[in-house]
Amino acid sequence: MVVELISVGTELLLGNIVNTNAAYLAEQCANCGLSCFYQTVVGDNEERLQETVKAGLKRSDILILTGGLGPTDDDLTKEVVTKAMKKKLVEDEKAREMIQTYFDNRGMVITKNNWKQALVPEGAIVMYNNNGTAPGLIVESGEKCAILLPGPPNEMKPMFEEYVKDYLKKKNPEVIVSTTVKLCGIGESTVATMIQDMLDQQSNPTIAPYAKTGEVHLRVTAKAADEKSANKLIKPVVKQLKTRLAEYIYTTDENTTLENAIVDLLVANKLTVSTVESCTGGMIAARLINVPGVSDVFKMGHITYSNKAKKKILGVKKRTLEKHTAVSAEVAQEMVKGVEMVSKADVCVSVTGLAGPDGGTAKKPVGLVYIACSVKGNVTVQEYHFNGNRAKIRENATASALTLMRKCILEYMTETAFMK
Repeated sequence: MVVELISVGTELLLGNIVNTNAAYLAEQCANCGLSCFYQTVVGDNEERLQETVKAGLKRSDILILTGGLGPTDDDLTKEVVTKAMKKKLVEDEKAREMIQTYFDNRGMVITKNNWKQALVPEGAIVMYNNNGTAPGLIVESGEKCAILLPGPPNEMKPMFEEYVKDYLKKKNPEVIVSTTVKLCGIGESTVATMIQDMLDQQSNPTIAPYAKTGEVHLRVTAKAADEKSANKLIKPVVKQLKTRLAEYIYTTDENTTLENAIVDLLVANKLTVSTVESCTGGMIAARLINVPGVSDVFKMGHITYSNKAKKKILGVKKRTLEKHTAVSAEVAQEMVKGVEMVSKADVCVSVTGLAGPDGGTAKKPVGLVYIACSVKGNVTVQEYHFNGNRAKIRENATASALTLMRKCILEYMTETAFMK
């Protein structure tokens, strides 16, 4: 079945608030096995809302509308949907009682327009609101259905969980299940080339590549009668992806980030870590420290932005800076050796580069970044060229530093295992 999301509110169009409802509902509908082909944001305008609802009823089986259920004149969702589905409004006694109780409990005086919220389309399933005054509504007409939910997320989400989820599952017995395969150290186009035959032959499950900063995610999605059957379809596809892309895959857990995976590696191998950063200004350390349990392995993080700090804290040689400049492989190497000596950490990473927008030259353009990683004294230095503005260059440098750390740790683990 096809579901369509309509978010109502001029404040959404103006960007005054972020439309988190649509993201939540899209994910929930997918979990219920529904296909979502359209999402629309429309302001508090009766004519445009009528056009949107009319179009939605023609092309989709289910409409889910959020917002526009309030007591004021510009709250028009219920009235428009009622008219479009050829119903009439009647008062719901329980809704009226709940509105009265809501105001009484707060010592507030009810104004006349509040009673508007007690009106419901005749024959509708009323979803009583325990977190506000506007009841939600499920309005059916033939094979079409409109679900009206309040706009505030703290009202909408509990109502969806209590009423709508089970309703949708009964309407559509199929489920959609996804598994995300997360990769680093490889570009989206290269990934696509390596699995092109799988992409060409896909039907159910499907594989959808998504490019992230410094990463590529492959979402494997299957539709089936139940979750167990869907996972059974997904399993061989993920296995094949692991066979082809093994060294680049850091997790198949949706909730695991790259920094999570790195901290897990450090903890599992009893390795400590320290960082020293110039152009990234602590972003690498911040991502690592964001992981619960990192205190067991993280020793220290330095930001040595100036040449003076590089010399004083890390022991970077003056002649190295004069000969090669701060943005060089030589300085990155001395930085990582310096933090290794100071912190005595097993794994150390350093980054130095030109984030711009100024300071670039023909030989050393903006976006040039050097990253060094040392594991037990074995140093690897990589040169990178990033495009974009200052923020983008710093984000890419941070992601690349984490990727290099992971690569170097895995190489160390392989060498150690071989020696045993």
